[in-house]
Amino acid sequence: MRIIYGLIFFGFSCISYSQEIKQDEKDSIISLSPVTVTGLKVSPERRTEITQNVIYSGKKNEILNLSKMNANLTTNNAREVFSRIPGVSVWENDGSGIQINVGFRGLSPNRSWEVNTRQNGYDISSDVFGYPEAYYNPPLEAVENIELIRGGSALQFGPQFGGMLNYVLKREKNKKFSFETQNTAGSYNLMSSYNAIGGKTGKFSYYAYNHSRSADGWRENSGYKVRNSHIFLEYEFTENTKISAEYTNMDYELKQPGGLTDQQFKENARQSFRDRNWFGTPWNLFSINFDTKFSEKWTSNTKLFGLMGERNSVGFTATPNVLDAVNTTTNQLANRRVDRDSYKNYGLENRNVYRFKIGKVNNNLAFGVRAYKANMNRLQNGTGTTAADFDLSIQGKYVTDVDFYTNNMAVFVENQFKITDKFSVTPGVRYEYISTEGSGRLGIANGNDVTFNRNEIVRTKPLFGVGLEYKFNTTNIYANATQAYRPVLFSDITPPAVTDVIDPNLKDASGFNADLGYRGTVKNYLNFDFSLFYMSYNNRIGGVRRFINDDPSLGTYLYRTNLGETVTKGIEGFLGLNVTKLFKVEKTYGNLELFSSVSFIDARYTDFSVFSASGTAPNVVISETNLKGNRVENAPRYIHNFGLSWNKNRFSSSIQYRMNGKVFTDSNNTLVPSANGVTGLLDKYHVLDFSSELKFYNNYNLRFGINNLTNEMYATRRAGGYPGPGILPGEGRTFFVSVGAKF
Repeated sequence: MRIIYGLIFFGFSCISYSQEIKQDEKDSIISLSPVTVTGLKVSPERRTEITQNVIYSGKKNEILNLSKMNANLTTNNAREVFSRIPGVSVWENDGSGIQINVGFRGLSPNRSWEVNTRQNGYDISSDVFGYPEAYYNPPLEAVENIELIRGGSALQFGPQFGGMLNYVLKREKNKKFSFETQNTAGSYNLMSSYNAIGGKTGKFSYYAYNHSRSADGWRENSGYKVRNSHIFLEYEFTENTKISAEYTNMDYELKQPGGLTDQQFKENARQSFRDRNWFGTPWNLFSINFDTKFSEKWTSNTKLFGLMGERNSVGFTATPNVLDAVNTTTNQLANRRVDRDSYKNYGLENRNVYRFKIGKVNNNLAFGVRAYKANMNRLQNGTGTTAADFDLSIQGKYVTDVDFYTNNMAVFVENQFKITDKFSVTPGVRYEYISTEGSGRLGIANGNDVTFNRNEIVRTKPLFGVGLEYKFNTTNIYANATQAYRPVLFSDITPPAVTDVIDPNLKDASGFNADLGYRGTVKNYLNFDFSLFYMSYNNRIGGVRRFINDDPSLGTYLYRTNLGETVTKGIEGFLGLNVTKLFKVEKTYGNLELFSSVSFIDARYTDFSVFSASGTAPNVVISETNLKGNRVENAPRYIHNFGLSWNKNRFSSSIQYRMNGKVFTDSNNTLVPSANGVTGLLDKYHVLDFSSELKFYNNYNLRFGINNLTNEMYATRRAGGYPGPGILPGEGRTFFVSVGAKF
């Protein structure tokens, strides 16, 4: 039987690899998450039916315990860290790790904006609905677990298509005082230091850390300095009631080398033609958390949280085929563009679990409420200096100066009916109220302000879902279907040009996620999760060309409205096999583990109209075509990861292989790259990562790793604006060495 399991693993891996070879060039859109292999431990882990007032029964969920893996945590290498989760696309803008860009099941990885991103259970993105980009993520050296619930999380956490991603920070629960330090040096003057203290004495607990990191960067004209600080305090009134507070502050300066044309990328991926582009994001998060147990049947958690942050950028933003050169008339460089956002968000979230019986049927009722208020002030197109430093001063006033407001109220109820000890059904509903509005200056035309006064958009949205789970001994079958939606973003309701018009009846994107899978563990040597998924994403927004006043002689304008829909379906699989435990030789040879994380993704437009104008007035012609059948941009055809890990005594080592195939970067599925590098097919790549750790004298560790061992030249994305425009290269070969201790 053990041999059969081994053959299944080998065959599954071979099928996954041959799939890449057999795809034709048009269809082989692949994006692969690296396979990490860390012996001895079972990873990813999965939550029990109910954990911390959340029902997980019937939902696809994965828990990554970072202490149980070898990876480059210093620079937040998402390619390594998420390797065990099938279907994860990763955008690599730079090697700083300041922003983690991940997407699931073909959704865009752009600053994880299709995901409900949290830290210790509360929001960390700019505005959950109007501008859901995550400019902040904690340093992974400070993270204990990463929790992920796929689309089925929409009822308990929010309506996002991509599910919920939560970074759970470390805490000291046993000692009165502990100290941890991890100090790292690496390629291109990488220097990093993570230091933390924590403890528990009586009813009082505390934890605090500071993480500082800097490097010159792999590419020319790149580099960064980042600092993350955090403090946590907790007091237990009784065994069942406690209150805690935490505060996080982050500040960084990131020099951006800009994008490249494809020709520039082929000549030298490390080169840069921008030495005046900067980005910075001071960020502040706070939370007050209250846990109580009213009775043996009823537990409750309440969080009050807030965010105050900024997004600041200054640079020369032309496409890479335009040189940032001195103007021969003025004898100066061009003025840079300055953009600034500021965010002030507050929220309250309460969630509960109540256990009761209906007849002989056990029930677990999860219910809660959420209140959220956000304000964003957006300043864009400021005329900056001609200098090269991180100077945000401008001449005159910003062309765009708009305030956006979001108000949200939500309630949810899910009930797990335990029909038998093995079979449960969990239906649920979430009811959302969202209002958004904006006002201010949209632009300047002929010296006059173009005002923006978007009337308040109010909508109420019920979301329904159901999950099923049937348990065997250590395995289970699960299935779920959950509605999801995405409110129109601020960028959707503000036209990029003063001549554009926004549909006043613009609808939110809506759809649903569905899963059917089989998962579990077999004895102590096999960990697996295989599933089918289906995602419908409707009311996508696009532009329609129309005649001004219905008169061709007056030209056209762009009308932004809901135009189409996409459907994504596929297969996801994870398989971890501990070979030495399978053959019962781990005492002699240690733990040797094989990992395979694979996904096959078919993401296509089922209906999306595209309008273009040709000719000159009065003989302008508007033509309509449809993208039906085209592949969704940035959605890889498949993502595969393979890895090997060995662990014996105090030494562990892992090597993982990421295969990333060709990816379309625009909805038109453009094959030939544009001259400016903004559109075109991205080529496939394979990346090999190696990490190891030696623990000695009980309290100390020595870590070493090489990322991109074969020095592959590759790119994961193209950008139309920041941090490009153009093609953005991934990093070549880099290494790190780290020494740490914990007392």
